[in-house]
Amino acid sequence: MKPTELNPHPIVCYLNKPSADFTRQDLIRFIVNNHIRMLNFCYVGGDGKLKTLNFAITGKTQLDRILSAGERVDGSSLFPYIDAASSDLYVIPRYRTAFINPFSDIPTMDILCSYYTSKGDPLPSAPEFITARANQALKSSTGLEMETMGELEYYILYNKDPLYPSDAQHGYHASTPFAKWEHLRVAAAHILAAMGCSIKYSHAEVGHIPPARGRGLAEG
Repeated sequence: MKPTELNPHPIVCYLNKPSADFTRQDLIRFIVNNHIRMLNFCYVGGDGKLKTLNFAITGKTQLDRILSAGERVDGSSLFPYIDAASSDLYVIPRYRTAFINPFSDIPTMDILCSYYTSKGDPLPSAPEFITARANQALKSSTGLEMETMGELEYYILYNKDPLYPSDAQHGYHASTPFAKWEHLRVAAAHILAAMGCSIKYSHAEVGHIPPARGRGLAEG
């Protein structure tokens, strides 16, 4: 069995290497051989929302250029504290973050990017580099290393099931049919894993919002 055989990430499986080892030529080879038609650069703006720059793929030369040098963006439109007179920033792709967009109608690869100044230095105020400096400060002063995890929680409103009703505040680790819309939670976990996210587990959760008459509440 190959080391990547059970990995749900299609690029990892195709290249037979961990995402940390992805190179520019690896991504170009995957794009060409798998008929990927769009490339998206993704990055977080000063408002905390995800931004996207779309490239219609036209050839290897174009791919080599944008994957090597990234692309210029207007920093004053992304961060309120950046002056328009010196607003040139560059978004540089981090190859290890490449994944196949699961929602695009056109075969599309998305890559998360880092901000750099026009001089080639990391943007000091970018959230990614603030976090990196905080980790460096923690490690240098304590010898410890910061590790963080995200927790995604959501509610789903649905038509009540009279045969298997779900009770408010009793949904923790519930199973079907008492846990509602479990298939959606399972599908979300599968999609996240295929995007390269490391998932510990997923389960039904405890939570309560008073439902409207005739409506139930699924907790995930």
